[in-house]
Amino acid sequence: MNPLLAPFDTPPFSKIKTKHFKPAFLKAIEAARSEIDEITSQKEAPNFKNTIEALDYAGLQLDRISSVFFNLNSAETNEEIQRIAQEISPLLSEFSNDVTLNKELFERVNEVYQKRQGLNLSPEQETLLEKKYKSFSRNGAHLGEKAKEKLRNIDIQLAQLKLKFGENILAETNRYEMHLTQIEDLAGLPEAQVEAAARLAREREKEGWIITLDFPSYIPFMKYAKNRELRKRLALAYGRKGFQGDEYDNQENVLKIAKLRHRRAQLLGYPSHAHYVLEERMADTPAKVTEFLHELLDKAKPVAHKEFQKLEDFAREIDGIDALQKWDSAYYSEKLKQKLFDLDDEILKPYFPLPQVVEGVFSVANKLFGLRFEKVEDVETYHQEVLTYRVYDRNDAFISLFYADFHPRAGKRGGAWMTSYRSQYVLNGQNVRPQVSNVCNFTRPSEEEPSLLTFNEVKTLFHEFGHALHGILANTKYPSLSGTSVYWDFVELPSQIMENWCYEKEALELFAKHYKTEEPISMEIIDRLKESSTFQQGMATLRQLSFGLLDMAWHSKDPSSVENVKAFEVKAFESTRLFPETAETCMSTAFSHIFQGGYSSGYYSYKWAEVLDADAFAYFKEKGIFNKQVASRFSEHILSKGGTEKPMVLYKRFRGSEPGLEALLKRSGLVKKAS
Repeated sequence: MNPLLAPFDTPPFSKIKTKHFKPAFLKAIEAARSEIDEITSQKEAPNFKNTIEALDYAGLQLDRISSVFFNLNSAETNEEIQRIAQEISPLLSEFSNDVTLNKELFERVNEVYQKRQGLNLSPEQETLLEKKYKSFSRNGAHLGEKAKEKLRNIDIQLAQLKLKFGENILAETNRYEMHLTQIEDLAGLPEAQVEAAARLAREREKEGWIITLDFPSYIPFMKYAKNRELRKRLALAYGRKGFQGDEYDNQENVLKIAKLRHRRAQLLGYPSHAHYVLEERMADTPAKVTEFLHELLDKAKPVAHKEFQKLEDFAREIDGIDALQKWDSAYYSEKLKQKLFDLDDEILKPYFPLPQVVEGVFSVANKLFGLRFEKVEDVETYHQEVLTYRVYDRNDAFISLFYADFHPRAGKRGGAWMTSYRSQYVLNGQNVRPQVSNVCNFTRPSEEEPSLLTFNEVKTLFHEFGHALHGILANTKYPSLSGTSVYWDFVELPSQIMENWCYEKEALELFAKHYKTEEPISMEIIDRLKESSTFQQGMATLRQLSFGLLDMAWHSKDPSSVENVKAFEVKAFESTRLFPETAETCMSTAFSHIFQGGYSSGYYSYKWAEVLDADAFAYFKEKGIFNKQVASRFSEHILSKGGTEKPMVLYKRFRGSEPGLEALLKRSGLVKKAS
């Protein structure tokens, strides 16, 4: 018996073999087709329940199998899983197109949609009807047969190209190592990082020390290593991912993806991919996004140039550096930060052992939303390092399962993300509770000490946990509107607002204690942390804006004439460049957010959501960061509602008004510095 096809509550990882996936997908696709056929073949006239509702619940088994498989492909992959992904993705694209291009199904959906005014629907039902109708109208339902066939072919190609893009980046990351044999080459690195590099070398049966492109290895080296030539070597290796003209090169994939997306948008009647995507975003249009990015650019650019000049002067003063390069940025920024604020990550890290920070974020969730996290051992996981928790509300009712996977491995892609194995929804009167996961890449514990987080990693954990709360507290009826199923430029609000608690004394006192002495973090350090929160915010803002502008450059115009990825990128970065250009590196060929993930035409949403989160947190600050009424409003109107109504409607219901830029500019120190 295939364990993926038997009913299961939590994924039965111990029983699942790689060979089970393809047969399970084929069966589940077949079952989902039957469910669609039942909708189209019924004799009863179309209505909301027998068509729109039925369509949203169709394919739940396929969704579950997909979530298990693609989560493994991100967090615990291998060559066989990657091969299956390449085989399965076209089949899933084909099935998706078979649904959205199904003439009989669209006719039923359209009939309900045209009668919507007289149906007396709830706001959630209205949203679902609108979403289902648009899933057809925006994906080719009105096209002729030849155009529909073109659309199918484009979608199959895109599915395979995006997978290949990601596989190449993982392969590039895994194959690179900087093998060092002289201890002086590690000068400046904290002792824990030296030991981690030595441990990695021992694991690979080599003498000396190994530095990799995994963040827990890469970032400390770039931040602390005195040897400028080695920083350069590592930075160039990181920047060359997918840009080396070999079997893992992504230049052709980038061009194909961008051009296919444009062709697809044009086929559907949109001027560009960005026009297509942004129709279903708060930002609405590429013009509005570009205006937003340039409004922030105008505020940030003069500040960023002053900060850069200050950094360059500092590097010249202490080391005689004539021209600051990309591989100097983290190193001298850290030194300048230490000088200005007497604040060193190595001083902070002992206060942030990973288990303590995890308990801290749980405590914050408890004080805000009444949640209780109970660690359990009876839930199967895909790797022995994955932790599991049952989550209960303030009335001790079970509301979610939470998985946590914190450390890098060879089969795990870089970065940090939230995902789920099951969304929340209501079916046959039962409120099916979600199964949510956070996946990160933090430094492993050693024999001598636990995993100690940098302050940036603490913020990362809080950020991803904010996404998790969006899933955990979901309380909607329909699966496609639940949890993080919201407009892409709204989805970062719950994650980014959580980062604010990392700077607050009341929150830090819950968990920031020295792992050896249990001494709480001092008020002096907290004050310096808050003071440092605006350090180089102009440069940081410029960096984020550069990525948003690159994304819009690829997707808001016709890329058909683009032949050289690097030249195109250099032009897109012109208005935001601070450091000299390096010919050997390319951002686009490793820009997984937009070429593999879901952020194409959406990278701006990080800054967009910062406007929302700064405004929302100002409300908390005004009333108290653990004010139960404000937290209850945030949970009731934002976290629990998912995508059941338009984001601005939900936000105004929480806050009472639309957000402005003021809170963000004030928090970032951009107003004060620019004036």
